[in-house]
Amino acid sequence: MLRLFLLLFSIQLVCAQEYFVYVASESDDTVSLLKFDGTKIEEEQRISVGFYPTEIEGPHGITVDPSGEYWYLSLAHGNPYGKLIKYATVDNKIVDETTLGLFPASMQISKVTGFLYCVNFNLHGNMKPSTVSVVDAETMTEITQIKTGSMPHGSRLSSDGLKQYSVAMMSGELFEIDAISLEVSRKLDLEDHSKMNHDAMEMDHGKMKMKHSMVKPTWVIPHPLKNTAFIAGNGSNEIIEVDLDTWSITKRIKAEKGPYNVEISPNGKYMVATLKSSGQTAVWDLETGMRLKLIKNSTSVSHGVAISSDSKYAFISVEGIGGEPGIVDVIELESQMLIDKVEIGKQAGGIAFWKKEI
Repeated sequence: MLRLFLLLFSIQLVCAQEYFVYVASESDDTVSLLKFDGTKIEEEQRISVGFYPTEIEGPHGITVDPSGEYWYLSLAHGNPYGKLIKYATVDNKIVDETTLGLFPASMQISKVTGFLYCVNFNLHGNMKPSTVSVVDAETMTEITQIKTGSMPHGSRLSSDGLKQYSVAMMSGELFEIDAISLEVSRKLDLEDHSKMNHDAMEMDHGKMKMKHSMVKPTWVIPHPLKNTAFIAGNGSNEIIEVDLDTWSITKRIKAEKGPYNVEISPNGKYMVATLKSSGQTAVWDLETGMRLKLIKNSTSVSHGVAISSDSKYAFISVEGIGGEPGIVDVIELESQMLIDKVEIGKQAGGIAFWKKEI
């Protein structure tokens, strides 16, 4: 009898779990707060985030601070510089804002320094090295901009909050920034030189230098439990594994066309990658190295990944095409099944897990 009671109680607890996710819709200037109860996902609130009614300001990157009290949003399309906006999760109202660089994109906050690190993707003009903006999230003051590579993207921090990683899409490099000294500590060439052709190089005073990356890396995620990182090679159709101790590439994992964002579950078991070009999501078991499933998303142009804090669910933002609504798909990681979806604003992109409630 006691065993039956405990079983029913545990089932009730599972059913009572609710998950909350924020998602930006870049072509609508909106952010959606979504609630998922383990079966069904719904849009709780749609928040208007633009300041100019006649312009699309492009909400792109989104993150929630470690305390869960605030969320932050980059508005990429500025005149010319973009903005970082701080919101309170209690009412989704603006708390503060600051100006960043050209086309600020993805970001994350260190639990050690309290600083927010946002890459300035810079879509404007010629391809040249861009920067990572470092912002005091409490005062919303930009402290500095750290120069990295051409078109930096995928700002993510190590689990201890001491290192920030980003990739440069056009120069094909991985950058590590010391979160304390605020300096680039290491960079790594991600190209597979055995496969490169002369079109990828140009002469510079008799020396070979990179012209355009063949890998076109778009995302990096450090493993939460091991000293490794995984990078989406959007141009080379692969996931690149890097050993952070030796600072070397240890594996190139073949993927379908156009991997874009990559995340790892908090328990370290699953790796999830969106395949932007094919409108699919791939799931790997990192303990065995096997790809478990290739899942067709609900519409075209798969974009972002957020994984729940209990490692049970992956939330996938899918942009859609033209005037189509964006969609967020929910994938159960144990079964690798797409279990529900919800329509939101156009061009669903940046996505961040907020919290789980019981």
